Amino acid sequence: MNGLDWAVLIGYFAVMVAIGVWSHKRVDNVSDFFTAGGKMPWWLSGISHHMSGYSAVMFTGYAGIAYTYGVTSFVTWSFPIALGIAIGSKLFAPRINRLRSRLHVASPLEYLKNRYDLKTQQALAWSGMLLKIVDVGAKWAAIATLLSVFTGISLNQGILITGTITAVYCTIGGLWADALTELGQFVIQLLAGIAMFVAVFVRLDDHGGFFGVWDSPELQGHEKPLVGEYGTVFLLAFLFIKLFEYNGGMLNQAQRYMATPNAKEAERSARLSAVLWLVWPLVLFFPMWMSPLLVESQKPDGSDSYALMTEQLLPHGLLGLVIVGFFSHTMAMCSSDANAIAAVFTRDCAPVIWARARAWNQSQGLRVARIATVVFLGLSMAAATQVNSPAFKDIITVVIKWVAGLMGPMAIPMMLGLLRAFRRSGPTAALVSWSMGLLAFWLVNYPINWNVEGGVPLQYQVSIPLAVSLVLYILVGFIRPEDTPERLAIIEKINTDGDGAAAAAVPAPAGGLEDTTMRTTVKD
Repeated sequence: MNGLDWAVLIGYFAVMVAIGVWSHKRVDNVSDFFTAGGKMPWWLSGISHHMSGYSAVMFTGYAGIAYTYGVTSFVTWSFPIALGIAIGSKLFAPRINRLRSRLHVASPLEYLKNRYDLKTQQALAWSGMLLKIVDVGAKWAAIATLLSVFTGISLNQGILITGTITAVYCTIGGLWADALTELGQFVIQLLAGIAMFVAVFVRLDDHGGFFGVWDSPELQGHEKPLVGEYGTVFLLAFLFIKLFEYNGGMLNQAQRYMATPNAKEAERSARLSAVLWLVWPLVLFFPMWMSPLLVESQKPDGSDSYALMTEQLLPHGLLGLVIVGFFSHTMAMCSSDANAIAAVFTRDCAPVIWARARAWNQSQGLRVARIATVVFLGLSMAAATQVNSPAFKDIITVVIKWVAGLMGPMAIPMMLGLLRAFRRSGPTAALVSWSMGLLAFWLVNYPINWNVEGGVPLQYQVSIPLAVSLVLYILVGFIRPEDTPERLAIIEKINTDGDGAAAAAVPAPAGGLEDTTMRTTVKD
């Protein structure tokens, strides 16, 4: 990097902070901070939903998969995400929007106290927050890895820089700041991605052109959609995982649906995000597929290949723009995760563990929300320093094995609890599903893995916990149905529009231990 590249990078950071300061004016209460007051247009929500699913892991971990295996990086990652969101646009997006517009909640998990019970809500809330700390930690480690390639600064310094900048704008401006910065980041990503695509495409003339390049020895087998451990079972498992994860199971995407004015707008938002996930990653992945022709990775997993290729092909200025693109991906995802987790803590956990939280007014709740955002970012940055340790291993292992493997047991009770078809499944089904799914993850990844020659294949490490949770959630619901009138009333509100569907400001934190039904279950 030279002075021009640094100028682009510093200018980007300055703009992100400025957006956060501007967004501060639009945040008057907890509803504005967590759900944009239900006033976000569908197109901005859709772009924000799309961008909040990216991170620098794409340019490290998935770049390594593309370097090693080729097009399977798209087939087993962004394609199932696009398909999952498309399905969820009808199945989940409208219902999640009604959590805010009809039940008047600000956290995606807030409704679980009444859909199941307080114990279920707390189990999912606390385990979800812990998983998100690890997940976001991997994202910080990924961007810091790229930054170290370009600048030579240490991993921990890179984590500190990116985390601090993100903390400033998302803490000040809440979800509005997240969405507006993600819009700017989408434009930057567009310019940077096209620049890299063109730079690589021009170099293909030396290797037989676009069609002839696939015959190169370096790309042998790169055209196969499913290879190695990324086979059919992995693809099907990932499709189910992403169906839940990217439609709200990991919380931050759920907020985008909640932020739109009504259920129809949430559905349009999801469709836009699905189209972007289907089309745009092809542009981003193409240079990665060609990377074995142009660079030789210095790391066994190929995770540095994209960074090396960027340094080699792009002139200064454009190099800075691509580096900014790396930052934009990670900061978009991490800031949205921080906002979601702050919502869960402020609305769901604090009122249970702290009696004073049940009487917070709007300004007090907003102040705690901002503090919770900073604390979460600090914990995730601490977790980032442990990536590549014996406990967590490399970045892609954290993202695929830990996050994908653990997401299912936590997301299934939340997501399937929205649907009428699973109305018989109550708190017993939810807690059994959650706990046995976590146990299955531990057994498959540790005791069983240690005793199987060569270890348990990756596709089973990520799919078995999800399958166990799904089967038990349905089975226990039939064996022990808990569809009380109060729970059925909640489900009905989530599945229908009515007089109460207009956007409404969120009141003080959802009630404490004595609350057993939403105030909106008795009247519209």
